[in-house]
Amino acid sequence: MNVPLFDLKNQHEHLTQELTAAFSRVLESGQFILGKEVVEFEAAVSASAGTRHAIGVSSGTDAILLALMALNIGPGHEVLCPAFTFFATAGCVARVGATPIFVDSCATCFNLDVSDAARRLTPRTKAVLPAHLFGQTADMSAIRDFATANKLWVIEDAAQAIGASYRGQPAGSMGDFGTFSFFPTKNLGALGDAGALVTNDNELAERARLLRNHGAEKQYFHKLVGGNFRLDALQAAFLRIKFPHLEGYTEKRRQNAALYSNALSHLHGHAFHLPMEMLCNYHIWNQYTIRVANGRRDELRHYLTEHGIGSAIYYPVALHRQECFAVPNPPTLPVAERLAEECLSLPIYPELTNEELQAVAGTVSQFFAKSAR
Repeated sequence: MNVPLFDLKNQHEHLTQELTAAFSRVLESGQFILGKEVVEFEAAVSASAGTRHAIGVSSGTDAILLALMALNIGPGHEVLCPAFTFFATAGCVARVGATPIFVDSCATCFNLDVSDAARRLTPRTKAVLPAHLFGQTADMSAIRDFATANKLWVIEDAAQAIGASYRGQPAGSMGDFGTFSFFPTKNLGALGDAGALVTNDNELAERARLLRNHGAEKQYFHKLVGGNFRLDALQAAFLRIKFPHLEGYTEKRRQNAALYSNALSHLHGHAFHLPMEMLCNYHIWNQYTIRVANGRRDELRHYLTEHGIGSAIYYPVALHRQECFAVPNPPTLPVAERLAEECLSLPIYPELTNEELQAVAGTVSQFFAKSAR
């Protein structure tokens, strides 16, 4: 049985009529950037995140960049960020002229290790930028306590975590800024690039809105040097169609994760690790990411491919080992490096059937049974 890693066509087939109507509505309006569609989408994001403000932007990457700019983080500053995450988290820090200081990860939840962050604090540290990886939040109680004690800004990279929560608080609402991505494969995906920035701070929200549009409050009058981070009306319209389905998508992903964990529980041990929903977390399972030790991760992936099962490696090289961040004496971050060698993500999208899920789990089990002979 062939089971792809993603199947967006299946999801959108059920929404074709509504998406086509949204396209026609935007086309007829003549308002293609910002405008009413974006304002209404921002209201939906704000309500979901439990924040006063949401600012629609061009991508999740630009949301992080905009947050850093709004906080005046730049040359001479350091930002603590995880070494095991998508490139944009640290790439945006470098783009504003600041220095990303890479922090090790938690082997169980994959998120930033706060105790390691504390060891890397210097007088130049201005912010901590935890990424809520694979659909569950970092330990935000510890992160906020650490940030408060050291007068640091907190930017939550919640690109993979819309709808997730920690102690009942939505992802993105617990820092000075939260950032979301609506890349097509996210739990709430646009039909192109899109993102959002959320905050409860009125002044920061006003500053971010200015910076989103070249720092201009009105056309050709610029208070700040900003950028073009505006959200297309068409993507906002598409996302508004899909937003009411987010809760259902999330529940189905949670059911799929539970099925995998039950079916693969007999493998959990020294060389194979199942992902865990941490205490106080509500996991939305953007990815179902297993760990395969003893150098067998790539072998398993090849076996899955041979049997028509999609999978992906997020992320094969930890950020502190990337060429663009090369320094003479790179930090030693053993957990992040181990995760880069062991992590493998399996199909988890909500449209998977039970038969497909059983096929994925069965193929993983077959690989280990075959190798044990």
